[in-house]
Amino acid sequence: MSDTKKKPAKKAKAAPKAGGAIDPAFYDFIRAPLITEKATLASQHNQVMFRVPLSATKPQIKTAVEALFKVNVTAVNTLITKGKQKRFRGRMGTRSNVKKAIVTLAAGQSIDVTTGL
Repeated sequence: MSDTKKKPAKKAKAAPKAGGAIDPAFYDFIRAPLITEKATLASQHNQVMFRVPLSATKPQIKTAVEALFKVNVTAVNTLITKGKQKRFRGRMGTRSNVKKAIVTLAAGQSIDVTTGL
């Protein structure tokens, strides 16, 4: 039997001051934006969806988004989509679990996810 131990989560530092350098560790907490129909509907309510690591916590995601995109975050909701059993060329396989973050921005602020970082 394999011993499954979780890796310790990386600590998020405070967002940098104006003109300061961005900590490269923030890029580990935001993997990719989610561009789906549901994410597009959520953007009408000032929300943006990102794919994040399974070990990322809500405070880490909040500080990373605030530092990378220079916006104010009011709330972070997370969900984990469990991997499905799928058949590939006759063999059974399992998709990976995926964690998603729904980030609510302060009124009047937005993030253009199509341009990248």
